[in-house]
This record gives sequence, C-alpha cells and structure tokens, in this order.
Amino acid sequence: MKAAVVKDFSAPLVVEDVELPVPGPGQALVEVRYSGVCHTDLHAAHGDWPVKPAVPFVPGHEGVGKVVAVGDGCSRLAVGDTVGNAWFWSACGACEFCGTGRETLCPDQRNGGYSVDGSFGRYMLVDSAYAPVIPQGVDLAAAAPILCAGVTVYKGLKESEVRPGQWVLVSGIGGLGHIAVQYARAMGMRVVAVDVSDEKCALARRHGAELAVNALTDTDAAATIAEFTGGGVHGGLVTAVNGAAFSQAVGALRRGGTLALVGLPPEQFPLDIFSTVLFGLTVRGSIVGTRTDLAEALDFFARGLIEPTYTLRPLTDINQIFDEMTAGRIDGRVVMDMSL
Repeated sequence: MKAAVVKDFSAPLVVEDVELPVPGPGQALVEVRYSGVCHTDLHAAHGDWPVKPAVPFVPGHEGVGKVVAVGDGCSRLAVGDTVGNAWFWSACGACEFCGTGRETLCPDQRNGGYSVDGSFGRYMLVDSAYAPVIPQGVDLAAAAPILCAGVTVYKGLKESEVRPGQWVLVSGIGGLGHIAVQYARAMGMRVVAVDVSDEKCALARRHGAELAVNALTDTDAAATIAEFTGGGVHGGLVTAVNGAAFSQAVGALRRGGTLALVGLPPEQFPLDIFSTVLFGLTVRGSIVGTRTDLAEALDFFARGLIEPTYTLRPLTDINQIFDEMTAGRIDGRVVMDMSL
C-alpha cells in the first residue's frame, strides 16, 4: 500500500509502498479515505518532543475510512463500518486514570501516528474498543479534523469552565482555533479571538467571534479585550504554538478566570505568580479528549453546528503541506484525499 513514511527526523517524508498491515485480536483494518494533517504530525516527523517515535513510522491521527477486515474478538466493529483513528488510539483500561474517566492520562496509552502507525497511508489499523464511529450522512473529509482538532478544543473549552453567555478567549486561529470558535459558539459562549494575522482574525469573525484582535498591531491586546468584555474573559483556550500567546492569554483573564492550554510551543512562558494568586486564576493543561468527549464532539458536527474550513490535497503533497504549516500559510485545516 502507499504511505508517507518518516525514516529520518531531519529528512522529508518518503511516499512509498509499504506492507499492508494485518489486524490482530480486537483490531480492524480500515481503508483510509481522508486524513487531516495536524501540527502534531509535524512535531512527530521532526522528532521535536522528548519521547520520540521509533523510525520508521507512518504519521496521522485524523483518518477516516471503511472497515475492510477485522481481527479475532473484534465485536464492536464490522466490515463496512465507517470509523476513524485518533491521537488517543488505545489505553490499558485498568489503571487509576482509565478507571476514573481520565483515560487520556493513562501512562500505557498508545497514540495514533506516533507509537502506532497512523493514517498517512492507504490503510491503517484501529483498536476496535477505541476507534470512533463516524455518524452517517456527514462529509467524511470534513469529519477528519474533528478527530483531533475538534475533540481537542471541545475538551479544552469544557476545561475552561466558561458557562453559556460568558466570554471565552480563543488564542491562535489555525487548524484548532478556527474550530474552537465554532464549538464555543455552539456551546453558548461569547468569543474573543486573538491571532497575529489579519487573515486569521477575519476567519475567526466569519466563524462567530465578536472581537478578533491582531496581537502584532494592537500594542495592548489584553486592555482591548478587557474594555470590550467589561473586565476580561471568564476563561480561555490557547491553541497557539507561540510562547508569547500564553502570557498574553493569562493577562486577558478576569478575576477568577480559568485558562486551558492545548498548544505546545517549543519554549516555556513566565507565569506571573502574584497575579495568579491575587486574582484567583487557574491555568491547566488539557490533552485531546476521552472516547465520550470525541462522541460528543462528533455529535455537534453531525448536527451541522461545526463546519471546519479545509482544503483537499493529495498524499504526495505532504512535505509541501508541512512547509506551508511551518510558515503559517494554512487557513483552517489541510485534509489529504487518499484516492488522489
């Protein structure tokens, strides 16, 4: 089968024929129709994180397709089902985190396109107990970004503890952020967006942001946000991969506000301890979402409340797509059509 393979962290991906995987016990083989391209895939391909994937490997964790074969003991899925893979590919099911509804913290979890070959190929394996079932009648290409970008921001917004009618900040209007604006609106929140591009700010406004601030041209974005919202946002979600955005987002919070972090910049950010303590602020990390979170995120999408902005590209464009992602030239999400 054709797949894009990482063979060297310092070299481009190689699109080549690789062996067709065989489903083991509890697994299903899926013919991939579409695969979204996530910033995490770029980090994986470059070996940017402390725990690196073992090369060679196939990235991708936003794949959607049809089940074509199942392994022994695969009772949840059947040939012909439409399913996806996700970053949270599987977990142990027995640890304290799996047993208390926090399965994405499982220390023995496996991750799609990282510790398990992913969806940048014509076929992929999924764990039948964890693979999301795609609702019927939806645009499969548009469904692909929901499997990571969608569930990640949906869970992050829940972690922000913003209630309907309150203000939420979405920082970084890229592949995750433009979907976060939509989920926030669908959840009844009022949205302020921040980016460093006029085009991305315009994208946020198209998706329902009441205020979109360009942090490059506005010398005091936090003050602008405080004036517009009557004291600052009640909570926020940072999807940006620039460390400066994190301190800026903390500064935009009103007293008692909560900031959820999902972006993973290469640098750290300074947290003002005095303000955090005095104003009763909460800053927390949020990592993708559980199977329940993903089912909820897909339900929002299936009801027509979420419409990812995406462009279709062939698998052979993957290295060019990564170059465009690095340069910040992608609006919304790129989804690869595996039939091209």
